[in-house]
Amino acid sequence: MLKLALFDLDHTLIPIDSDYAWGEFTTRIGWTDPAEFSRRNDEFYARYQAGTLDVREYVRFATDAVRRHGPDAAAQAQARFMHEVITPALRPQARALIKAHRQAGDELLIVTATNEFVTRPIAQAFGVRELIAIELARGPGGWITGEIAGTPSFREGKVTRVADWLRARGHGWDDVHITFYSDSRNDLPLLEKAHQPVATNPDDTLRAIATERGWRVLDLFKEAS
Repeated sequence: MLKLALFDLDHTLIPIDSDYAWGEFTTRIGWTDPAEFSRRNDEFYARYQAGTLDVREYVRFATDAVRRHGPDAAAQAQARFMHEVITPALRPQARALIKAHRQAGDELLIVTATNEFVTRPIAQAFGVRELIAIELARGPGGWITGEIAGTPSFREGKVTRVADWLRARGHGWDDVHITFYSDSRNDLPLLEKAHQPVATNPDDTLRAIATERGWRVLDLFKEAS
């Protein structure tokens, strides 16, 4: 049986929200109006935490600055963001968790509701080849349009996208044993499909659910700090 270790990213493998941090970074480098962007970014983040986020509306907002500045400037900003913001957030506890699953022979996947532009370099920094993220639609010139391609990997969409990933490799749910680490109530659909759901640095709602259901609770950064 194929053993899969699935990891949410934000507040699970890293102690920050990479999407939110990218938005703050674009303001810091002068790509967005500080007051207006901060107001809207905070509003979307609150909706995410409350489980009421319209993910398509958010992706249009979150990718607006990247779309306007084009691929060359975006690539330079992305590299700077990785160096200044993400690299300091790559904690040894998370690297050790990934290493333990790799040494156990598990297939590793990061499954995130943050878009691929922000998260692919982060997955690479962790040495995780397989990434399921929100895929960005591209226009005739090959640049992103602000829309989502296919099913967004958000809430129930994570279950759909993992099922698609399995199907593409000739597998179904009955062929695999899944461990899934997540911090968020938004990931309950996939946590409920996992054989070993692990509430990792969980929000209050998920912590209560995990305790009630007898799921493992992992305060990753506290336990190894």
